[in-house]
Amino acid sequence: MELLWPGFLYLLGLIPILIIAYIWILRRRKPFAVRYSSLSLVRTALGKQSQWRRHIPFALFLLAMSSLIMAVSRPVSTIVVPSSNATIILAIDVSRSMCSTDILPSRLEAAKAAALQFVEDQDGNTQIGVVAFAGFAVVVQPPTRDQGLLKDAITNLTTARRTAIGEGILMSLDAISEIDDSITSPYSGMETVPLPEGQFAPAIIVVLTDGVSTTGTHPLLAAQLSVDRGVRVYTIGFGTDNNNSIPNCGFGVQTDPFAGQFFGGGGGGGPRREIDEETLKQVADMTGGSYHLAASANELQDVFRNLPTQVMTVTETTEISVMFVVLGALLVTLAMVLSIIWHPIP
Repeated sequence: MELLWPGFLYLLGLIPILIIAYIWILRRRKPFAVRYSSLSLVRTALGKQSQWRRHIPFALFLLAMSSLIMAVSRPVSTIVVPSSNATIILAIDVSRSMCSTDILPSRLEAAKAAALQFVEDQDGNTQIGVVAFAGFAVVVQPPTRDQGLLKDAITNLTTARRTAIGEGILMSLDAISEIDDSITSPYSGMETVPLPEGQFAPAIIVVLTDGVSTTGTHPLLAAQLSVDRGVRVYTIGFGTDNNNSIPNCGFGVQTDPFAGQFFGGGGGGGPRREIDEETLKQVADMTGGSYHLAASANELQDVFRNLPTQVMTVTETTEISVMFVVLGALLVTLAMVLSIIWHPIP
């Protein structure tokens, strides 16, 4: 907790002054007791009232005054609240192994179907972007709430050579930075102050891949950059074991991995690589996300359906003066009520 106007705390110096004045008043009353001929008459008049009751209302008054002084000092607190403007980046592997037909009609088509269903299931406050990566990564659709644009971008994805998982994560961070000034792009060269442990940005990256990173930035280095920015990465390994299927991504094989973006045209065959589960698990664990394995279209649908998109939070600084005002008012009221009950006016 911090104070916007800490100078008002000097008013707490009034508390000991009031205590001294209170004690002085109590002692000043003692000489008047000798005016009564018998102390038993005084005790009878006062009844069996406990001595500590005399001081409770005053103690409550002092607590109330302290609370109100704290309120005047304008305390603020950093709290974590649910975010109403979440951002999700779907980073989809479009390497040529995604043409494999061990998952019909192909891994890529099954991934598209799951991503399309995921888009349809989100509410209107969620911004979704699409990044495709093979030998390099590109933002095929910046974060948007327009489901029509998202569906077109996903539907038109096709394949290219090689796999750069790390580049997919970096490009996703760059896409998030375009709409969130609190997140710096990994390509900007600017230093990033890491978020405190346990705090996250209201954005996640979902990486779907069926292979091993073969080029570009190492995935764990990209994961560390995500950690510094508080962006969680959820990784999905997609494919079956011992795949011997015939690739099926259409015609028009693209031979130059840097010749345009990942849409239009077709794909081609290529050697099947096993999923690098160990690296994908490390990426997820480092960033606060989780790893999921999907060996069928239905399993992939379930993974997307269970992604924790509703637990995104954002850190906000909120003034909490009203809490101290309410506490002070309650204490004053309680002091007055007890004073009336225990010390009724004749």
